Amino acid sequence: MVSKDYLLKAIDNAKQIRLTIVSTTAVVQEMHERHQTSATASAALGRVLTAALIMGTDLKGKNHILTIRVDGNGIAGPIIATVDSAGNGRGTIYNPAADLPSKSPGKLDVGKLVGTDGYLEVIKDMGMKQPFIGRVPIVSGEIAEDLTSYYLLSEQIPSLVSLGVLVAPDLNIRSAGGLIVQAMPGADDSLLELIENNVLAMGSISDIINSSENLEDIVASIMEGLNYSIIDKRPVQFKCTCNHERLAMILASLSLEEINEIYSANGKLEVTCNFCSEVYQYSVDEIVGLKSKKP
Repeated sequence: MVSKDYLLKAIDNAKQIRLTIVSTTAVVQEMHERHQTSATASAALGRVLTAALIMGTDLKGKNHILTIRVDGNGIAGPIIATVDSAGNGRGTIYNPAADLPSKSPGKLDVGKLVGTDGYLEVIKDMGMKQPFIGRVPIVSGEIAEDLTSYYLLSEQIPSLVSLGVLVAPDLNIRSAGGLIVQAMPGADDSLLELIENNVLAMGSISDIINSSENLEDIVASIMEGLNYSIIDKRPVQFKCTCNHERLAMILASLSLEEINEIYSANGKLEVTCNFCSEVYQYSVDEIVGLKSKKP
């Protein structure tokens, strides 16, 4: 199995095909542990965050952020993943315990869990007044097909997307990862067909990551028949941006009456981060002090 989480970007020497591939086993495992996700919820959330980590490599600025939001009106509820250009990502799923019987042995029913009555959104915050938002109807809920549709309809880029999460019987993540192959302007259709056939011959991306020692070998199989170069290699990781001070501002935005009601009802003031499930506790005096400092 690929022993660590990292990402590779490769391009053929004729600059017609671009490939980005990533291993996210540890990232998805940490999300499973933090959110206590079911098998199918792990697969759904893992696919969305894996895709976001790949797409985040196209961000140029240090503080640029990319978010994928998927809501197909299924029992999973909304799924959100957000990443930066440095390979740090986090994700959340509204109903982490949601689960369904497998469609067939080893084939989790992610599509039905996500649903198809809704939209996939890609939000790119690049420090301008308004973020770029691309929104397309969900095609299957399987995420990879939905992103293929997004690239074609929203960015006019023919793309091959493969995403996978292999979940063990004990619900731990055996392997996870994904790849996106994109045609550059003027690309020869025969090259796209060659790459597509190479990818299809490999089988599922989660299985190939589980059986391979590194991503470089997988890239060699995908690009077989082409001369290519690896142009980027970087680690990826689960990393949340929450902290004690930032989440305190949520409580400080409430009225004094609401703060006292929460404390009286629960005997404490606390906020749980939706993305990492970290729990932060506060005293009434701390929050009141923050309110007094707000302009």
